[in-house]
Amino acid sequence: MMLIPTHHFRDIERKPEYLQPEKCVPPPHPGPVGTMWFIRDGCGIACAIVTWFLVLYAEFVVLFVMLIPSRDYVYSIINGIVFNLLAFLALASHCRAMLTDPGAVPKGNATKEFIESLQLKPGQVVYKCPKCCSIKPDRAHHCSVCKRCIRKMDHHCPWVNNCVGENNQKYFVLFTMYIALISLHALIMVGFHFLHCFEEDWTNLLQAYGMTREETTEALLSPHEKERALKVRSSECSSFSPPATVILLILLCFEGLLFLIFTSVMFGTQVHSICTDETGIERLKRKHQPRQHTGSWKTVKETFGGNFSLNWFNPFSRPWQPEPPNDGDWVRQVASLSDVNNTETTEEQSEETKDEEDSVQVVDE
Repeated sequence: MMLIPTHHFRDIERKPEYLQPEKCVPPPHPGPVGTMWFIRDGCGIACAIVTWFLVLYAEFVVLFVMLIPSRDYVYSIINGIVFNLLAFLALASHCRAMLTDPGAVPKGNATKEFIESLQLKPGQVVYKCPKCCSIKPDRAHHCSVCKRCIRKMDHHCPWVNNCVGENNQKYFVLFTMYIALISLHALIMVGFHFLHCFEEDWTNLLQAYGMTREETTEALLSPHEKERALKVRSSECSSFSPPATVILLILLCFEGLLFLIFTSVMFGTQVHSICTDETGIERLKRKHQPRQHTGSWKTVKETFGGNFSLNWFNPFSRPWQPEPPNDGDWVRQVASLSDVNNTETTEEQSEETKDEEDSVQVVDE
């Protein structure tokens, strides 16, 4: 298919007939505010269940293997409260990120009546997504899993079974932060537990024979005597058998280390995207079209919902809510023909024309 020049393409693009609005189904009546959003994707649902299972497994090992059998009640209570609080916040953030509309564009709004109501002027253009039949505002991208165009879409995360967009990015950042914190906390507790158990077994061995540490250098104990001594107070180190305890702790170490690295990288990436006001998709595409960047601190406040406060770390507080889109949000201003000829190179024109064809033109193949 031969591509027509950019300026001709834009002239045709302004005509409602070109967007084939007769093929678009009018958007359904919008639901009430706060309606739950859920993506019916098998892979995403499985990943979300695995995420909850891994957090609950860590909860089981921390409580029933390390904290409850411990004789240090202050240590158990403090670490139990901290770990359970972080786990609760992590799961709450996961639910909010999964069940919050990430910023979906109304589906099927590219109707002839709606396009004509925009009253496009020379130099203005609208972009239509041929997949969901929606008019795409600036910085919106189509998600093949959600089957919707998402405002400021960063990426689709299967672990939360949802896209990360302008409405739920805060929850995703909190989810990665709290998972990294509980992973680090679990690793630290496992290290202390191993040291405590070795020290406990050594102390029990000495107390069973009434010896001091210096006397053990001259003592020769038979294997049967050592086994009998280790059983004196072995239940105080763990409620499970030594092999089961070691296996459970090793699995927890592997899980904690893996998720600590993964979520720390994701947390850093998300914070960088918020501060630079550039989503992951925009970073990959590296569009040539100039876009005005807002200040980093302003973007952070918009993402987390106002000035710095404890609500930034609260998954139950709503982030900054954008105003409902007006007619101007659906229209983009393009450069005039003379500006295009003077400023754009041939390579940029061909890439821009290809991008416009993919996002606007509807071709039945």
